[in-house]
Amino acid sequence: MTSRTAEISRKTNETAISVTVNLDGTGKHEMKTGIGFFDHMLDQLARHSLIDMTVSAVGDLHIDDHHTVEDTGIALGQALAKALGDRRGVTRYASLDLAMDEALTRAAIDVSGRPFLIFKVDFPTQKIGTFDTELVREFFQAFAQNAGITLHVENLYGANSHHIAETCFKAVARVLRTAVEIDPRQADAIPSTKGTLNG
Repeated sequence: MTSRTAEISRKTNETAISVTVNLDGTGKHEMKTGIGFFDHMLDQLARHSLIDMTVSAVGDLHIDDHHTVEDTGIALGQALAKALGDRRGVTRYASLDLAMDEALTRAAIDVSGRPFLIFKVDFPTQKIGTFDTELVREFFQAFAQNAGITLHVENLYGANSHHIAETCFKAVARVLRTAVEIDPRQADAIPSTKGTLNG
């Protein structure tokens, strides 16, 4: 099987980001964004998707976390798209309800080549520590757009903002894991009647 790996470097006046992914890994990860809570969430994304990931980001954190979080989503999405190639053999679809203590979040994915995000998540607080909760959506918007995936995330209930955010990342990780896995029954086929998953 062709190696499903990718490396992306992205540099702007606001951030410098390098990421690597290996879709057929074991969830090994090393995250260095300068944003502690965000690193914790990216750890969850890698660990529960079983996608090996490294992220090295230097951003304008003296302004706020926004550019670093969004640009990391862009770079990770681009890396995922590159590693998927023509998406031949992937399972493509997955959905899951994921619980963490009092919080329950649903995620559904289509590795379709068509980017779209539905994000129905309300946080009871504006911050988790120093992290702005609105940036959770910004990350997934940038990630879905650049990965070429349709992604739906909905928090059904929860009271703790940390738990709600973590269920979002873990739920997306789990559906991503299933959707990008090779389906042994159609390992050489593109799972679409159109014959393409590139838009």
